[in-house]
Amino acid sequence: MLGIPRRHSHFVFGVIQSGLTSLIAAGIASFPAAGTLLFVQHWLASWLIAWLAMLPIVLLAAPAIRSFSLRLTRE
Repeated sequence: MLGIPRRHSHFVFGVIQSGLTSLIAAGIASFPAAGTLLFVQHWLASWLIAWLAMLPIVLLAAPAIRSFSLRLTRE
């Protein structure tokens, strides 16, 4: 693959995981198109929904992401 040294696999893992997490969370946070007066309420509600949605996804995706990051790196 890319030949990134294995000692950096935790960084590769973090980049992949944060990318997936922020992609989904941004979609959830963008869904309720609220006016500026209700921004904080909607933001907090979106954050809670995103966190509740991401927790099982991250827990289930972490092993696959770790495996993928190990394939992208070398010893």
